[in-house]
Amino acid sequence: MQIHSLGLDDFCEEEYSLIGIHTALEDFKLAYLLNKSLGTSFYKSRENLSFENQRKKASFSIFNYASVKYDFDWFLIANSSKRENQTESNELLLTSETKTYLIPEKKKVDFFLKFSGNIAYGLVSETVDKIKKIDQVITSYSIDKNTLKSKDFLIF
Repeated sequence: MQIHSLGLDDFCEEEYSLIGIHTALEDFKLAYLLNKSLGTSFYKSRENLSFENQRKKASFSIFNYASVKYDFDWFLIANSSKRENQTESNELLLTSETKTYLIPEKKKVDFFLKFSGNIAYGLVSETVDKIKKIDQVITSYSIDKNTLKSKDFLIF
């Protein structure tokens, strides 16, 4: 008789909160403006978040910030990765660009701000309001991670 069984989902569930950011800024410029307005110290991670399958390679930039005050980590993650493809046709070199999304169901989101750990909704809401006040940011909002089909890509 089976008393209790554990599934793979019991071990993979990470507690985090997510903010979506819409902006035309480059990743380093957004990190700088977030540092200025939020009082954070985002720095570029040594390695990007990289995925590879049979036909596609994608690499997404990540900026880290470890909050000593709140005792959790923040991550600024790009949602898109661009890759140039070159093909040769009749002595012409043709270049095309392939864009891959980290979370395909949120293609309009340019960056995600991920808070690792169990944090208060008030802090997330306050952070969203501060990000909205940055002139170059179009909008930002809290995202319910349970609505995402590709949320496994955010576990790292």
